[in-house]
Amino acid sequence: MSTIRKSGRTFSTLLLTVIALLIVIPVGWVLVASVKRKSEFFGSPWTLPEGLHLRNYVDAFVTAGMGGYFATSVLVTLLGLVLVLAVSVPAAYAVARYEFRGKRLVETALMAGLFINVNYIVVPIFLMLVDWDRALLDVFPDGFFIDNPAMLALVYAATSIPFTIYLLASYFRTIPGDYEEAALLDGASRFRIMTLVMLPMARPAVTTVTLFNFLAYWNDFIIALTLLPGEGKTLQVGLLNLMTAQKAAADYGRLYAGMVIVVVPVLLVYALIQRRLIEGMAAGGVKG
Repeated sequence: MSTIRKSGRTFSTLLLTVIALLIVIPVGWVLVASVKRKSEFFGSPWTLPEGLHLRNYVDAFVTAGMGGYFATSVLVTLLGLVLVLAVSVPAAYAVARYEFRGKRLVETALMAGLFINVNYIVVPIFLMLVDWDRALLDVFPDGFFIDNPAMLALVYAATSIPFTIYLLASYFRTIPGDYEEAALLDGASRFRIMTLVMLPMARPAVTTVTLFNFLAYWNDFIIALTLLPGEGKTLQVGLLNLMTAQKAAADYGRLYAGMVIVVVPVLLVYALIQRRLIEGMAAGGVKG
């Protein structure tokens, strides 16, 4: 048995090492390519750059407009996270802790929402928003619902509510009711119990849904391309425009710099919350 376990651990280590290399090598290659001069791309793609040509990042951020796209992505992502948490946290707490008429129907609807891929309904959403803009044409001649980053954030939040409520409600159910009873005896209101007692204890679950929703909002392409057809594009859509322009100009350094600008925020967010995310996966409702 010990030999089999040792062989299994060795195989698992080798498999994880291979997977890590498959991820790290392309990312590292893009980082190296982003600081190369234009002439260095016509040689071997594996040669190291002669120096750090950081002008590529300036050109991508300013000249190619990636700075504006970056600001739009940050705005849409943060607003979407605020909206989804503002709705999902109290809703999940109510579903997990209260008995009310129609609760079974609400839970069924939330479960059904988990199986709806928003990319499949983006066209009906777009047509609905176009009809709303036509109805308000006299009030907003330039439109309000289409090409509006706030509406994109609202669509992100609305379509991710089922997943967020489902995960948070599942975690709320694991927290014993003794904490609520003690807070009620101290005279705390239901709102204070939710915000000051239950929510801090559910921080691992909140961190998890925040990370997953952040990745979904930040990396989205189809919805942003459909609902923001104007100049105020998100970073993913802007990167497509940059790829098209720089391939024609053979300026690959600026192209790879744009890719790094897209990837770095995701890596930073994960690095900041990975410890809490891992702790949340291993944490229970009560210790000791």
